[in-house]
Order: sequence, then structure tokens, then C-alpha cells
Amino acid sequence: MRKKIAVVTGASRGIGRSIAENLTKTGYEVVSVSTSSGTICDISSPADRQRLLDEVISKHGQVDLLVNNAGIAPKERRDILETTEESFRRVLGINLEGTYFMCQLFANQMVKQLAEDGGNASPGRIINVSSISSYTSSTNRGEYCISKAGISMVTQLFADRLAEYGIGVYEIRPGVILTDMVETVKDKYEKLIAEGLTPIRRIGQPQDIADAVLAIETGGVDFATGQGFNLDGGFHIRRL
Repeated sequence: MRKKIAVVTGASRGIGRSIAENLTKTGYEVVSVSTSSGTICDISSPADRQRLLDEVISKHGQVDLLVNNAGIAPKERRDILETTEESFRRVLGINLEGTYFMCQLFANQMVKQLAEDGGNASPGRIINVSSISSYTSSTNRGEYCISKAGISMVTQLFADRLAEYGIGVYEIRPGVILTDMVETVKDKYEKLIAEGLTPIRRIGQPQDIADAVLAIETGGVDFATGQGFNLDGGFHIRRL
């Protein structure tokens, strides 16, 4: 029985690494992608994206799961009245444009696999990792919020388009997760959480997101294609 092949971007650390490790433990052959280690790819580069796919197919013959986790924050937090065009283009170029065209490229490959196998192959799945910033205003990093909000629509668009092939597309929205991005403000968030920012009063861990990926991968939520799952300790609940 062949191993399933998963491609995980942003896999050198934090959430992406946990996702890759989890999938490996369940029997996947994982292609760990980053700009610093493993399989090198800058997802904002069309040439890099195509080279990545070509390498995956050349080595493994197919792809069963794409996890778009790669993303960046602005180099400097600035009020939206002072956001620079350079920062806006950089953040959206990686987080939104990169994710969109990774979906497009790998979706076409998944459709091709189904056609070549006479429809007998198992349909692939795509999981996009965004953020609670997709619906939560942070006026000192507006470009980041916009990029993550865009990923929500990217997910729904591809879920709609690929449903006829049985290819599910999903979004995971992490809340405050203890990663390098949060480490410098860990004390601030732990205080806010202790004071009731989230109903579940602990900071999130990368493993929380990795476990959600496995829940989707098993096929148990296939009928919910296009859905965004809030992994945020209940932050999304409107409370009085």
C-alpha cells in the first residue's frame, strides 16, 4: 500500500513543524517546505512554486494533501495611517498571493491525478492556515489582517470549484499560539487570557493546530468543505 504524500509549507518551526511531525507519525510521507531548511521554496515566487510541484511529482508521483501554512508578519508594526506600500506588497505577496497560487497549482495536479486514474484515486485535500486576524481588527498591522481575511475567501473559492471532484478545501484559524511570533509578547497574552480573553484559559500550542489538521485529514469533515475552523480557545465566541 503506497504512502500518502503531504506537502506542508512553513514547516521549519512552530505550527508547520508540528503539522509535519503529526502527519509523519500517521504514515504520511511529508515534504516539509520552507525558505531555510528542508525543501526550499519561496511561495511568493511562481518559479519556486512550479519547481516545488515538479520535484514532488518527480519523486513521489502524486500529492494527496497540501497544507498552506507559510506566512509572515510585517517587519514592523505600524498604524494603518502609516502602512508602507512595500510592507503591504510583501505581506500580501506571501500570505495571500502565495497561498492562492499554491492552491491553484496543486489543485490542478490533484484533478489531473483523478483523471489519469479514471476517477479511482482518492481525492486530495487542501488546508489553509490563516488566523483569527482574518476577522479581528489589529490597526497596527492592517496588511496582515487583510492577507488573512483574503485566505478565508481563497478557501471558499477553491472549495466551491473543486467540490465536483471531491477535493475538500478547509481553513484553520489559529488564535494566540505559542510560536516565535508570539514569544516576545507571551507575558502580555498570558495575562489577557488569565483575565478572560478566551474561555479556555491557556495559551494555544502548535500541537493544537496539528491535531486539527489530522481531524480534517481523516475525512470526518468532508461534508463541511469550505469551512473555517476556529482553533482559538473560544476567542470567536461573542460574550457579555
